[in-house]
Amino acid sequence: MRVAIILGTARNQGNTHQLATYLRNGVAGTLFNLADYKIGTYDYEHRNINDDFLPLMKEILMFDHIMLASPIYWYAASSEMKVFLDRLSDLMTIEKNLGRQLRSKSASLLATGCDIEPPVCFEQMFELTYRHLGINYLGMLYCPCVDHLEIEQHQFVIDSFLKNLHA
Repeated sequence: MRVAIILGTARNQGNTHQLATYLRNGVAGTLFNLADYKIGTYDYEHRNINDDFLPLMKEILMFDHIMLASPIYWYAASSEMKVFLDRLSDLMTIEKNLGRQLRSKSASLLATGCDIEPPVCFEQMFELTYRHLGINYLGMLYCPCVDHLEIEQHQFVIDSFLKNLHA
C-alpha cells in the first residue's frame, strides 16, 4: 500500500511533525508538508485555481492511502489543515474527475494534543469529510503530549495503529 502523509501544522519540528515523520518510516510513506506549498483559501470564484492545491492533489491521488496529520488547536485542526480540507471543495465543483478518484482510497488521521483524550469533535470533522468523499476511514492515531512527544511512551498505540492499517 502506497501511503501519502499530509502534514498541516504551524510548528514544523513540533510533536505532530515528529509523529508524522516516525509513521512515514513505519509505513514507507511519503510526507507532504503543507508548509511547503502555496495553497490559498477556498473561494466560490476559484481565484486560487493556479496555486499548489491541484498539482498537490494530483500527486496525492497516486497513493492508495491518505493520512492527514494535524495537531489539535482549540478542539480543531490546524489552520493549514483546515485550508487544505476546505479546498477539497474544488474536487466537488471544478475538478470532479479528480474528486471521484478519492472514492478508491482509504484514509486515516494522525493527531497530537495536550489532553489525555482527543475531543470527539476533532475526529468527527475528518470522519465526516472522508465519508462525504467516499473514502474508507480506518481510524485515528492520537498521541497526547504536553511539551515533547516521547515516541517510546506511545509505541504500543502506534504499533496497533500500524497493524490495523495493514490488516
